Amino acid sequence: MINETVEAPLGMTAERQAVVTEVGAAPPKDWIIVTRGIKREYDMGGEIVRALRGVDIAIMRNEYVAIMGPSGSGKSTLMNVIGCLDTPNAGEYWLNGKEVSRMTDDELARVRNKEIGFVFQTFNLLPRATALHNVELPLVYAGVAADERKRRAKEALARVQLETRMDHRPNELSGGQRQRVAIARALVNNPSILLADEPTGNLDSTTSEEIMKVFESLANQGQTVIMVTHEQDIAAHARRVVVLRDGLVASDDRRSSFVEKIGLAG
Repeated sequence: MINETVEAPLGMTAERQAVVTEVGAAPPKDWIIVTRGIKREYDMGGEIVRALRGVDIAIMRNEYVAIMGPSGSGKSTLMNVIGCLDTPNAGEYWLNGKEVSRMTDDELARVRNKEIGFVFQTFNLLPRATALHNVELPLVYAGVAADERKRRAKEALARVQLETRMDHRPNELSGGQRQRVAIARALVNNPSILLADEPTGNLDSTTSEEIMKVFESLANQGQTVIMVTHEQDIAAHARRVVVLRDGLVASDDRRSSFVEKIGLAG
């Protein structure tokens, strides 16, 4: 379903084909995220709040996307749906070829652990654990052997340029370094998507730029990055910016150079 009342969502033909297809049919494999007519309503003491009113989005594997919108636009709700933290009342959500919008809570938990790496505004690091051990934690819960855990955690820290600080505890690291540890932790399971919620909200402008360079580097390495932010200067670092308003996609714009690179023009 396409939102005909919204100006210019899904402007590229390939995206329309990914979304507008037979109900229940898996999207083409290059599209890692596809939502079709996603709606999410909440009953707030008898008052129905329509947070999402029929959102159609198609995100290609390896894209770097920012989702923006004013307070109440639905961006946080959409992030929760994309992150499998919430389920829609209507519509379809496909993640990496799986229709997750109809999964049980246990199935969603498995998808979250395997497919999604979360980065939050608050770093959520264990204060007494080293950077290496903080990054290892998801692998501990997954039952990965100790030697393999350490190898993968060291690789993840190297991806965010923290290999020389892996034995330091959070209070021995700067705010930017702590956020990079959190990013490494999100990467350690090799997720299909990296989902960042206001990742620079607790950082000053200089450190925010440092973290944006980390996300850009990861995107250049082929990691799919989806970032929710209310800051235009932060969103400007992404290769695509989706703006929500009143639970609908108000605009969806890519950098022209990236459109040409992946052949979506037309």
